Amino acid sequence: MVSGITIGERRFSLLVLAILSAIGLAMAVAGRMDPLGVHGFIIFGFSVVLTFVLLGRYYAPEPSAERLSEYYDDPTKVGIVLTMAWAVFAMAIGLWVALLLAWPDLTFDAAWASFGRLRPVHTTGVVFAFGGNALIATSFHVLQRTTRARLPDQFSPWFVLLGYNLFCILAISGYFMGITQSKEYAETEWYADIWLVIVWVVYFLIYIRTLQRRIEPHIYVANWYYMAFILVVAILHIVNNLAVPVSLGHAKSYSLFSGVQDAMTQWWYGHNAVAFFLTSGFLGMMYYYLPKRAGRPIFSYRLSIISFWGITFMYMWAGSHHLHYTALPIWVQNLGMTFSLVLLVPSWASAGNALATLNGAWHKVRDDATLRFMMVAAVFYGLSTFEGSFMAIRPVNALSHYTDWTVGHVHAGALGWVAMITFGSLYALTPWMWKQERMYSAKLVEVHFWLALAGTVTYVFAMWNSGIIQGLMWRTYNENSTLTYSFLESVVAMHPYYIARAFGGLLFLLGAIVGSYNVWMTIRMAARQSATDHSKADVPVSASGVAPLKAGE
Repeated sequence: MVSGITIGERRFSLLVLAILSAIGLAMAVAGRMDPLGVHGFIIFGFSVVLTFVLLGRYYAPEPSAERLSEYYDDPTKVGIVLTMAWAVFAMAIGLWVALLLAWPDLTFDAAWASFGRLRPVHTTGVVFAFGGNALIATSFHVLQRTTRARLPDQFSPWFVLLGYNLFCILAISGYFMGITQSKEYAETEWYADIWLVIVWVVYFLIYIRTLQRRIEPHIYVANWYYMAFILVVAILHIVNNLAVPVSLGHAKSYSLFSGVQDAMTQWWYGHNAVAFFLTSGFLGMMYYYLPKRAGRPIFSYRLSIISFWGITFMYMWAGSHHLHYTALPIWVQNLGMTFSLVLLVPSWASAGNALATLNGAWHKVRDDATLRFMMVAAVFYGLSTFEGSFMAIRPVNALSHYTDWTVGHVHAGALGWVAMITFGSLYALTPWMWKQERMYSAKLVEVHFWLALAGTVTYVFAMWNSGIIQGLMWRTYNENSTLTYSFLESVVAMHPYYIARAFGGLLFLLGAIVGSYNVWMTIRMAARQSATDHSKADVPVSASGVAPLKAGE
């Protein structure tokens, strides 16, 4: 990490850390009677630890000039490790949350262990910590290989990766303390939001600067999806989190929007966070790693472009389908429903494109669990997008809204699509990064696949059944035109399904633990080997100006 950056970059890093530690100390002093002060100490401690790490290796030899002839993959390597670590943590919290629904006493009478605090810890941990680190790590790898250009410097990738993880730490620790905006997927308060904007701007600039320096004239479609993810998420985050803090010494803030406008803005953000964070970015991942692992070109490159523009345009208008039967104007609800239905076309275009790419390589899917992860991810992506369009129809939404059906739908996408494509991509990427022929254990990859698939199917089917039963019980009337079932009776009826949900989550968590062990042992296997032969290095530029990409790059 430190040995890969120049003396000048080390000095600049120390300056940035000094500024960050000063900000943390100021927050600790200003918020000494507020949870803001705790976050100030966390920022200060985070900065001090990194400072000592940097100072400990400050006088290490500078990297040679030859580094500029090779890809810079150190941030990607660390990103892989962080992704798997966050996966285990976030999914363990998710299992706890699932158990709470079946056995509510598992809070142990502690406020921090209540459902209302653990749930955003789980969602943020899975979506932003696990998913975000995976996107950052893979985007750095894909960007360099598809442009045949090195990242523009060694400092900014580390700033993005470590700065983003500081944001995740602030978010999750804040939820444990009860610091929240009460906005789904946007619970972090104003100071964490500002920090994320700074990190995200640097992330965007890395992409732009690398694309400007590219040797390959064509911008591969995966980079289109990654760029849409970076740019649109920034817009969504800034607009939805416009707020006025109570004071600079308090964590609490109040949104600039109110009433139905606040709800509309939130779900414009919320649904497009799904679109561009959980869809666009991971489609970029799929469009690179699936064809690479299959050894097949994309079935239709033109279709991938059409799908990109369809998703980019139509998703922006679909968020209001979350607000059916509310005070939102009916024409806005209809607009969201209509675009949600039309959105099925570009979504299925991408899912079909991925599956068609495997035509002629199905024997590899049978024998290669890594590729099977990606194939199943494409199937679940198609399933989830169809279900989402179906649930956006107003009469269907009347049955599904506020029920576990929505929870099942979300997890079909989060577990079946996002997690599956991530694990598959990391299983392909890890041996490439550490110059290994394969993962430590192909059998463990197989075990992880079946645990993940069984866990996802168990979880999703349990929630589908639970949700439909809930919706029917809540709208069943007797001959007196009163509700047949009380709300409490519907809760009791859900108990066996909540146990099944927890069991599915347990299987998925066990799979993540197996995967983390496999990744760690692959890294250790590489460390035990002799120094890597320079001939194996990834080289973006040759003497002739262009270097052909090797298998696995």
